[in-house]
Amino acid sequence: MTVSNMAVEAGGKTGLFPVDEVTISYEKERGITAKPMEADKDAVYWKEININLDELKAQVAYPFLPSNCKDIDEAEKDKISIDQVVIGSCTNGRTEDLRMAAEILKNKKVHKEVRCLIFPGSQAVYKQALQEGLLEIFIDAECVVSTPTCGPCLGGHMGILAEGERCISTTNRNFVGRMGHIKSEVYLASPSTAAATAVNGYISSADKMD
Repeated sequence: MTVSNMAVEAGGKTGLFPVDEVTISYEKERGITAKPMEADKDAVYWKEININLDELKAQVAYPFLPSNCKDIDEAEKDKISIDQVVIGSCTNGRTEDLRMAAEILKNKKVHKEVRCLIFPGSQAVYKQALQEGLLEIFIDAECVVSTPTCGPCLGGHMGILAEGERCISTTNRNFVGRMGHIKSEVYLASPSTAAATAVNGYISSADKMD
């Protein structure tokens, strides 16, 4: 789902994937009926790219393009201080994403110079996170937990960046002025990386957290 969606950011007009049973089950639970689409058996591709995800390190997208990436080891060496962390939204606000962040934030506090905002992806996710105690972990870590909303992702509200501020976000775009002032900066990362950054105050690897 994520790769298909973000194919547009890589320059494609759309990104199509074969449908699996997980997808069909997800749709049925929500009353959605979609016709599966598959490539023609004799389709010829201009280029094939194979990626071993087991060997891929966490990535951080630097301003001002989602494709302007460094791996987490490189990013950590840059010691980029962060003013705001955004975890959630439609892109990385699923229950599994919040669990990932909660695992890092449990029994820790957000850095004193950082604002950490949590946005569940839907009311159903919000309710499940509440039942699992994830919201309590976030609140104890001194995060701000919001109702599901686009909020700062599109520069709307609840976390607009001021001039010169930097944010690391699990949202999907980091163009100039995307989350506020045109002289602010947005870095994109996974929920784990974002949570580790919230604790340390600079872009950090989750793998090095206790």
